[in-house]
Amino acid sequence: MINQVLQKLEHNTKSNLIKKDIINYFLNNGHSTIAEISKDLGLSVPTITKQINSMTEDSLIADYGKFQTAEGRHPNIFGLNSEAAYFIGVDMAHRNLNIALMDFGGHLVRSEMNIQYLYENTNEKLDELCAHVLNFINELPADIQKKIVKVNLNIPGRVNPKSGYSYIIFYLSDVPLSKVMSEKLQYSVGVDNDTRAMAYGEYIQGVQGKAKDVIFINMSWGLGIGIIIDGKPFYGKSGFSGEFGHFPAFDNEIICPCGKKGCIETEASGRAIHGMVLERIKRGESSLITTLVDDLEKITLSDIICAVKQEDTMCIEIVEEVGAKLGRYVAGLINIFNPELLVIGGQMAETGPFLMLPIKGAIQKFSLNLVNKDSEIVLSKLKDKAGVYGACLLARNNFIKK
Repeated sequence: MINQVLQKLEHNTKSNLIKKDIINYFLNNGHSTIAEISKDLGLSVPTITKQINSMTEDSLIADYGKFQTAEGRHPNIFGLNSEAAYFIGVDMAHRNLNIALMDFGGHLVRSEMNIQYLYENTNEKLDELCAHVLNFINELPADIQKKIVKVNLNIPGRVNPKSGYSYIIFYLSDVPLSKVMSEKLQYSVGVDNDTRAMAYGEYIQGVQGKAKDVIFINMSWGLGIGIIIDGKPFYGKSGFSGEFGHFPAFDNEIICPCGKKGCIETEASGRAIHGMVLERIKRGESSLITTLVDDLEKITLSDIICAVKQEDTMCIEIVEEVGAKLGRYVAGLINIFNPELLVIGGQMAETGPFLMLPIKGAIQKFSLNLVNKDSEIVLSKLKDKAGVYGACLLARNNFIKK
């Protein structure tokens, strides 16, 4: 039923364009009255009423009852019907997958976190990824499976959401990754950059303030930023915006995964922290890490974060040193963008004040006082779920285009 309704909306008639405007209004603003929708969209009340009635008959919109006002008639509140459609978000991290189901109203219905999955750039690993997604879907009730209209995959590196190509991970043929996965899953699949999805998830469901201009710093194994301008993700011309980790910053001989030397990521990322921890332990420095793992070659960022939380001196020193380096260049971002809100997220954000305080100190030192005074700096509230929230929300936002 839902797919037939959506297929009708693909035809850009005047009526359908208004319906898409109303859907996007609800996506961005939540429940509302006809009068408020009419005012914000600049359309007459009879026009909005007609389309609302039509969409209610199609079960896209639900009537949520009367809005209580101090006096006069109580208008009805309308919003998206949460059970009309569902969306799957897949967040691909360095060593695991997170998969979630979101309803049309933006509620996370089910999630499965930290599914064991070690990425390799092979067709076999792509098949394994698809198998995990299908297993998740097949465990859902049959009526929900029929209402899944979009799957969105977060993936690190350069991704062009419009063309569906991923140019770093699973660039295995001339066919767009989105098309390959759509055929394998038998659902419509979109792809997007992982950090941009995290930024959008945090913007919509995490910090949830009034800020419209937001920068999200994703410090996980790598380093990237997601940019929200006037409430919308900023993609750039080809979808490659946010490659902050590959800004040339250091005069070193460390080769970055991008193939160049001296990128910020070489000295300010989870990968950099991991390398520094290994180097100092091999030099003979003491650390709780050696009691947490038997094989030093198998140390993970989770192990390092655990040591930091247990106040391991060496790991704290490294995190603080890297935080200060990162903060210097984040100060440059603030000078350029003058954002209302800057969110520190990604796996290394789990170290909390040990990372945050040196970042803030460097920002105060290196950014312009007049520029940074109105920029609030906070830790991610969604934490490890920012990615799956963002993947689901982008699927929901992109499933219907004008």
